[in-house]
Amino acid sequence: MPRELKADKLARAAEIERVMFAYYGEGACSLDYRDPFTLTCAVVLSAQCTDAAVNKVTPVLFDAYPTPAALAGARVEDVEDIIRTLGFFRSKAKNLVALAQTVCSEFGGVIPADVDALQTLPGVGRKTANCVMCEAFRDPQGIAVDTHVFRIAHRLKLAGPSADTPAKTESALMKVYPQSDWLYINHQWVHFGREFCRARSPRCADCIIGDLCPSRGNA
Repeated sequence: MPRELKADKLARAAEIERVMFAYYGEGACSLDYRDPFTLTCAVVLSAQCTDAAVNKVTPVLFDAYPTPAALAGARVEDVEDIIRTLGFFRSKAKNLVALAQTVCSEFGGVIPADVDALQTLPGVGRKTANCVMCEAFRDPQGIAVDTHVFRIAHRLKLAGPSADTPAKTESALMKVYPQSDWLYINHQWVHFGREFCRARSPRCADCIIGDLCPSRGNA
């Protein structure tokens, strides 16, 4: 396949987003939450775990510890008991309590609305910070690159072979999409990755953006 001109790539990316928006709208968050604090906790819990599994434990967790102050005073063992069905529950419980303590000691008990400040919280990496900025604060300062977004970006050839990490893939996507689109890409692409562009047996034949995908039939 000949090298795609930058203008052509930008036009193709824009058309992909037009189709995604027409099909999925803004995209809905798959995690249940009540506010920025509970969203941050839910995203931390979702690492290497399905959103459906997280949604089964968070009602109990958030009823027991509805605020950063409440969770900051929790025993890690008690949090472990609530989230025991999730992978890496011990480290996640430790991070949640430490996260709440940091929010209380460093940010006045309020989740910070800044992507860099969010990443100072235990258990919060850039993907989680981007998710919180987009979903809770509607202020995209980057694109959350999870396994779905990483896979789709490379199948669509919007990220090249050298973009071999989530951070590099995020940088590549930020160069082809305007900031106004960053708000929607993660949610839309997660739904698209589950419905069409699956890791195994992608539905290329009836894909909504099949005509725009260089990997169609070869994924």
